[in-house]
Amino acid sequence: MAAWKIGIIGGSGLYALDALEDPRWLAVESPWGAASDAVLTGSITGVELVFLPRHGRGHPIPPHMINARANIDVLKRLGCTDVLAVSAVGSLRQDHAPGDFVVVDQFIDRTRGRASTFFETGMAAHVPMADPVCPRLAGMAAAAARAAGAVVHDGGTYLAMEGPQFSTRAESRLYRSWGCDVIGMTACPEAKLAREAELPYALLAMVTDYDCWHEGDDVDVAAIVRVMAANAEIARAAIAGLVRALPAERMASPIDTVLDTALITAPGARDPAMLTKLSAVLARTLGH
Repeated sequence: MAAWKIGIIGGSGLYALDALEDPRWLAVESPWGAASDAVLTGSITGVELVFLPRHGRGHPIPPHMINARANIDVLKRLGCTDVLAVSAVGSLRQDHAPGDFVVVDQFIDRTRGRASTFFETGMAAHVPMADPVCPRLAGMAAAAARAAGAVVHDGGTYLAMEGPQFSTRAESRLYRSWGCDVIGMTACPEAKLAREAELPYALLAMVTDYDCWHEGDDVDVAAIVRVMAANAEIARAAIAGLVRALPAERMASPIDTVLDTALITAPGARDPAMLTKLSAVLARTLGH
C-alpha cells in the first residue's frame, strides 16, 4: 500500500483547479519534447495532485498537435500513481444529452499521424489494452460526478477521431452504427500511453453537443463553449470530491506492473539511447 498522487489532465474548458491548496505552476522537461504546459501542483485534504491542461492555458494547442507522450511522461516523472482525464465530447446517442457526463470504458482509435507509443526501435513492448480504463478509478470518478450533481452514464465507447475538423454526417452515422457512444479528439493515444507508463487511467467525458448525426444539429463551437462552461464547474467539483473520498492508502493495481509481461527486446539488444528516453516509464522495471 502507498500514498495516492493523482494526475489530472484537463480538457477543453478546464485549464486550472481552484480547489488546490498551496498551488504552484512548475515547468518539467521531458525527453519526448515539450508538454502542453507547465503543471499545476498542490493538494486537496493532504492528497497530492498534478494538474496538466491538455490544450495549454488559453487553448493554443489543437488536438492533433498535442504531445501526448510528453504529457504522460511528465506525470510519470513527477510520481503520479493514477491519471484522471477530463474531456469534452460529442454524443452519438439520443439518451446522452448535452450536459451529461460519461465515464468511458472503451476506445476506438481512428486517429492518424500521432505518436502512439513510447516504445520504438531499440526497445519493443506490447501492453494489453483489452480493458483500457482502470475500473477502480472510473468507479470513483462516476460516484464523485454524481455527488457533484451530474447526470452520469457508466461505461461507453469513445470514438477518437483525428480532427481538428468535426465529423461529416456520414462519418457520424457510421460511428453510431459501430455502437460508439461519444466522440472526441484527444483520448487516443493518451490512454494507450498511460497504460505503457503503468498509470491507471480513467476518463470523465463531458457531453457538450449531439454530433451531426442528430436531426437539425450541426456542431457549433459557440454552443459547445456554453455547455462546456457549466460542465467544467461540475468537473472541478467532481475532482475535488473524488480526492476527498479516496481511501487513506492506495492498494496496488494490476496496471502498476503491466510492463512485467510486456517488454520483448532482449536485454543485450536494447538501445541505450532509447532506455534513457524511457527513464521515467521504465523506472520501476529497470530500476532507474
